[in-house]
Amino acid sequence: MKKIGLGICCALALSVSGMANADEHGVKSEKQAKTAIQFRKAVFQLIRSNMGPLGAMAKGNIPYDPLVMEKNGVRMEQLGLMIEDYFVPDTTAFAVPSDAEDSIWTNKADFLAKSNDFIAAAKNLQEVAAAKDEANYRKAIGGVGATCKACHDDYKKD
Repeated sequence: MKKIGLGICCALALSVSGMANADEHGVKSEKQAKTAIQFRKAVFQLIRSNMGPLGAMAKGNIPYDPLVMEKNGVRMEQLGLMIEDYFVPDTTAFAVPSDAEDSIWTNKADFLAKSNDFIAAAKNLQEVAAAKDEANYRKAIGGVGATCKACHDDYKKD
């Protein structure tokens, strides 16, 4: 499982870095735009899949498990580090369906600040999990969720 996940991440990273090097401000074809958007969606789907068990844990639907918290926190930190790279290609010149608001590219500093907030919250989740701080695990999970919401409120289409 780890080898497959690593292979997928490497392939995605190489593809996106190639697109970013082709044109740092945009993409040159509709095909590149579709690919960039596909990769962005993949990153966010992986973040979502790692948040799911944490949300269930915070609600008490599954037992508190610091090992799951730490593992998912590490994964989300790594995925969060990819967000900036995946949004280098500005795809707004093409009419390709996307959940991203065009304001991402006009408010890039704010978008990246929100991305960094997510990374910091994922790191905090790992610290709370490593400390087996059962009194604060819901707050740490909620902190990650709040960073997602903050970005969605401003930069995700409804």
